[in-house]
Amino acid sequence: MSGSTSPSYRERNSTADRALDILLMFTDAQLVVSGAAVAERLGVARSTAYRYVQSLVSSRFLEEAPGGGFRLGLRVLEIARLARRSYGLSEVALPAMAALAEDVHETVLLTRRTGELVVCVDRAEAGTGAVRISYERGSTLPLNAGAAAFVLLAWIPAEEARRLLEAADLHRFTPATLTDVDTLMKRLGHIQRAGYSVTRGELDPDVMGIAAPVRDEHQQVVAAVSVAALASRVFPEAEAEIAQKVRETAQEISDRLITVGG
Repeated sequence: MSGSTSPSYRERNSTADRALDILLMFTDAQLVVSGAAVAERLGVARSTAYRYVQSLVSSRFLEEAPGGGFRLGLRVLEIARLARRSYGLSEVALPAMAALAEDVHETVLLTRRTGELVVCVDRAEAGTGAVRISYERGSTLPLNAGAAAFVLLAWIPAEEARRLLEAADLHRFTPATLTDVDTLMKRLGHIQRAGYSVTRGELDPDVMGIAAPVRDEHQQVVAAVSVAALASRVFPEAEAEIAQKVRETAQEISDRLITVGG
């Protein structure tokens, strides 16, 4: 068996497990995989790997890439669309997000937390002037950097937030990134008291973020709406104004979410 195969793989040898392992090979850095790479990942003969791949191709989870190998198929996009619809967030949030983006001329993100992952659910951009950021729909963000991640942690029980932070790989993205758990917990307390989060150069040295919580009918924080802007063009007086608009947008989305949920 290949050295790259997971130690627990022998306990996960069903057809479904192998199909999932193939799909999980795709990353931002690996958009196309070869049959040989699949065989190595699964620790099986190439003929066996090819049968698994062809099964995924026939069900449209994979398709042949123009230059050789295989890429994700249209069925994956369909499932991603259905996943976003099942949350109910995008339809509810996008009108308010679009209005905010045009108002402040910046990119607006909608994020939510799933376990230890912070995921970009959707985004809206102003027609001109917005900073171009790399957070596409489905991108994951770190727990210890970024205004949205802090908002999503600030309103969960403190012991759960500490457990998540202690278990995470707290990478230092810039000199301003916080990696000490105790310091991060104090930051979360401040954010909860303020009602919103502001970060400057903690994930990207040139970008600042301002985020506020979106709540459901039970007043539980289920998402965060945030503005991402070039830090150099947002002065303190503008920061306060944008923060107020972000909070108002988050409240508008919360109100709409409660109406839909009711």
